[in-house]
Amino acid sequence: MATGGKRAPAALDAIVLAGGAGTRFGGAKLTTDLGDGALVERALAIAFAAPVRTVTVVWGADPAVLEITSRFASRTGEAWRLRLEHARDHAKGMSASLRVGIGALPRDCVGAFVFLGDMPRVPVDMAAKLAPALKAGAWAAAPICNGRRGHPVLFSSKLFTALGAQTGDVGANKLLNALGDDLHLVETDDDGVLFDVDERP
Repeated sequence: MATGGKRAPAALDAIVLAGGAGTRFGGAKLTTDLGDGALVERALAIAFAAPVRTVTVVWGADPAVLEITSRFASRTGEAWRLRLEHARDHAKGMSASLRVGIGALPRDCVGAFVFLGDMPRVPVDMAAKLAPALKAGAWAAAPICNGRRGHPVLFSSKLFTALGAQTGDVGANKLLNALGDDLHLVETDDDGVLFDVDERP
């Protein structure tokens, strides 16, 4: 399946978690225009640039995310790769959105990138740098900057069942911490892998 002249790996897909209410931000965080489009659009651009077949966007608290995402995909010619899923229990935390995203992946998916909708500065080539790790035998891969693990995270399908069982608002941190050498870390000096938007500038 070709995308922009490049062939995506046969069974890698992406999930964008965009289900939160943005309470600390004051609400409507992902749809706020920070100068060059809505915050979630930046995350979408990064996800669509990844070496993936499909991008599943999980929305929840803010229906406007659905509209903005659909418009973005149509405008950029990516509508054919977009999947939209609603996390009805989004109030239970990030794990609820992650569970919906994992459940919506194609059955033959061997690995999924998880992007966060409020992280607009992730390098567009980071996903491509993580992708080879699964072929080399890793169960997951993530960037690391200044000793801190960042995003996106690439998960092998071996972890999908465990990911679907996560609870609360800490995502998959506990699971990743337990992987040891099965987690491949890619060094980067770009702190965009750590930067997220929590409060209004």
